[in-house]
Amino acid sequence: MNKLLISPSPHVHSGDTIEKNMYGVLIALIPAFICSVLFFGMGAIIVTLTSVSACLLFEYLIQKFILKGQPTIWDGSAIITGILLAFNVPANLPVWIILIGAFVAIGIGKMSFGGLGCNIFNPALVGRVFLLISFPVQMNSWPIAQGFETRYIDAQTGATPLALLKEAVKAGTPINDVMNAEGFVTYKDMLLGNMGGSLGEVAALALLIGFAFMLFRRIITWHIPIAIFATVAIFGGLLHIYDPTQFANPLFHILTGGMMLGAIFMATDYVTSPMSSKGMIIYGIGIGILTSVIRIFGAYPEGMSFAILIMNAFTPLINRYCKPTRFA
Repeated sequence: MNKLLISPSPHVHSGDTIEKNMYGVLIALIPAFICSVLFFGMGAIIVTLTSVSACLLFEYLIQKFILKGQPTIWDGSAIITGILLAFNVPANLPVWIILIGAFVAIGIGKMSFGGLGCNIFNPALVGRVFLLISFPVQMNSWPIAQGFETRYIDAQTGATPLALLKEAVKAGTPINDVMNAEGFVTYKDMLLGNMGGSLGEVAALALLIGFAFMLFRRIITWHIPIAIFATVAIFGGLLHIYDPTQFANPLFHILTGGMMLGAIFMATDYVTSPMSSKGMIIYGIGIGILTSVIRIFGAYPEGMSFAILIMNAFTPLINRYCKPTRFA
């Protein structure tokens, strides 16, 4: 008589794997990387290669010699962490600072919790915020986009559009005067990436292409990014209607800073975001509100990184409140 053998769950497989989804995200990041190279030249290549190489090396060493396990550096997660960390820093950041950021991102943000699937906070953002607090001068020195003529270390620097508006508000200058001034970035510049900022803050259009690719491949869902964009649009729109001289229009907030990169590629991280659709929308609304409050009323011109990390901490509570539908 033949025995009926039943394997452990799950019994239904979708065909998705960690590697498939991770490398899908990497493909989606290609347009943004190409734009960063076109606008920041060799600096973008040096920063990205250094960050990715360091993340791979630190993860391998920690898994091999500290955790005494089999290294899994080619599953794509360490590569994504390296790219996202690079996309969150200036194109002229010294190599030694990038190495510190990569070590913090992998060693503290990821491996100290047990590795992929166990980390509470987005590793790349842990590294980015650590560098921002530890090296504020270097992390706020933004090269002016000059294509391949942009030098790596001694590049000409300038303020980001968000920083310029923040300074204008402090000085009592109407925002419309700044936005309409000659030389200030246009919406075309924001879409194509011709402005100062980190590697991933430029070229909103390239990030949107990556967003469309990931939606098409069903790597992510629309819930978190759209919830963030809608919240920022409503919050910023109401303030702009109230006083257009002090508060920029919502389209400016959506197209500048780390809004696009954070909403599409970082807030949607599988491990640190809620599991249910309802939870994702709550999570996205929280990120949108926090980002807007920090940008408009806080000391920092940008608030996306802090907002995502704060909502990462609320993810377990959101999952308990918004439990997904049980299977069968």
